Amino acid sequence: MQFGSLTLKSNLFLSPLAGYTNLPFRLVVREVGGVGLCTTDLVNARSLIEKNPKAFKLIETSPADSPLAVQLFGSVAEEMRDAALMVEARGAVSVDINMGCPVKKVIKIGGGSAMMTELDKTAALVRGMVNAVKIPVTAKMRLGWDDDNLTAPDLARALEDAGVAAIFVHGRTREQGFGGTVNLAGIRKVVEAVKKIPVIGNGDIVTPQAAKMMLDETGCAGVSIGRGAFYDPWIFKRTLEYLKTCRRRREESLINSAAINETPHVVSYENNIGLPPEPPFSERVRVMCRHLDLMVEVFGEELGCRMFRKVAPWYAKRFGPCHEFNKKVVQVATKAQFHEILENYIRWRQQFLDERGELLPRFQQAPLVASFMREPDSSTRTHIPVPKGPVEVW
Repeated sequence: MQFGSLTLKSNLFLSPLAGYTNLPFRLVVREVGGVGLCTTDLVNARSLIEKNPKAFKLIETSPADSPLAVQLFGSVAEEMRDAALMVEARGAVSVDINMGCPVKKVIKIGGGSAMMTELDKTAALVRGMVNAVKIPVTAKMRLGWDDDNLTAPDLARALEDAGVAAIFVHGRTREQGFGGTVNLAGIRKVVEAVKKIPVIGNGDIVTPQAAKMMLDETGCAGVSIGRGAFYDPWIFKRTLEYLKTCRRRREESLINSAAINETPHVVSYENNIGLPPEPPFSERVRVMCRHLDLMVEVFGEELGCRMFRKVAPWYAKRFGPCHEFNKKVVQVATKAQFHEILENYIRWRQQFLDERGELLPRFQQAPLVASFMREPDSSTRTHIPVPKGPVEVW
């Protein structure tokens, strides 16, 4: 995939998520594979200009953390321009503008979703950034402020004219937050609104099938995954494999149908044919431990373990019965303590396994399903929960 001067190995992106998409998690995702571009946590442009140590920690990177985009938020054109120049000088391959965050502390300074309400001012701010840097400038938006103000298509056209290289659009409004159903038709309208630049879809991509459906139904050039990657850091690799398999099956179907003069079979995202399996428990544990090692390496043992208290339970969501693990891991203070907790949990978990070491059927979790793939009368969870962190409603 390519936008601007940037060529990527895949059309799958790690979305910025406040408090979570830090350097350790980005490295974990890259090591698992499949991701084309990772983006930092959202960073206050003014804090960067003022050389706030916390802001610099948010954009901390390493040679293995590439290619990397930095996401900025703010509403003062000069500050956003100067911050873009700073991240370009520090090696970022792209700078993303946050126009989608629904959080009050971002909106009250005119950033995030508030930028969708003032198109002329926003376009002028973007144009100043585009003219200042050589790296691609992108924008992340929602469909609009609420259902009565779906301004994303108009904003997309204005931003394309201002010079953005790509647009990321979350298929919900600011009013929805992270609840309700992702609007694929709304994303398609943004795709249709622009002339040349790629549009990347976002929202509730929790399975490879959901990624394929969003690509098929919206015409978007790629998908960006946030919360879904916390359930499944393997989702990028699994999705890439699934899309390749579907494409190969489609090509084979076209060739075979042409030979016998029949209508080609449509490759559907509604079945599991060609779908790579979810990783086994042992692989989940391995990657979780690697994540902790990186947290300690980047943040130090005390802070790294404290931060990991909110990360470990996300891995555990696909462990099967996990309350014995969760109630203790949220108090972890050292790596040694974590490994003791993990060993005790693995022994406790044995009671739920069969003779092959697999979870007994009654303890197996149901497959994750995106909001836009659910039946209207579905009694299962309608959306994945928002992770708690420094921005509680992010």
